[in-house]
Amino acid sequence: MEPEPEPEGGGTEAQAKDACLRLLTDRARSRHELETRLAKKGFTPTVTAAVLDKLAAAKLVDDGAFAEQWVRSRHVYAGKGKQALSRELRHKGVSIEDSSAALEQIDSEDERRRATELVRKKCRTLSLPDADAPDARAERDKTVRKLVGMLARRGYPQGMAFAVVKTELDRLGADTEDFDGDRFG
Repeated sequence: MEPEPEPEGGGTEAQAKDACLRLLTDRARSRHELETRLAKKGFTPTVTAAVLDKLAAAKLVDDGAFAEQWVRSRHVYAGKGKQALSRELRHKGVSIEDSSAALEQIDSEDERRRATELVRKKCRTLSLPDADAPDARAERDKTVRKLVGMLARRGYPQGMAFAVVKTELDRLGADTEDFDGDRFG
């Protein structure tokens, strides 16, 4: 029996399937991610589509399930907020419908709770200035910008980030009476 001829410009469906299965052993991937990787390996769009359709039928490629798992994992372990997660899913080629459904598993209270955990963890390594020090307000404002910026980079809304930081600094005994959220925007 002769081996299956390689299509021009790429490999066989069996080779593409093997490549996908190797990629899926590392972690779940979106269909778009697999398409991109197969294209880089030189597989034709026809071979790629056929293989991905078969893997989808076998439930090995499912963007909805991928999005749910991605959101849960990145929110819990990487501390990402909904905005960042939405960007990541869009970058991975997940549809708006699948992204929206996955992001619904995080409500604003979950997001606030996770932001609070991140700020508390960061506050353990920061030294808050003594309220009586001459540059206490400037140092406190610098700390606020650092903490709000950390949350913003992780995809938390600015208003929530500022409120969480203010609450946590109050809890730690920092003077926040003169806070003005617009000053930190």
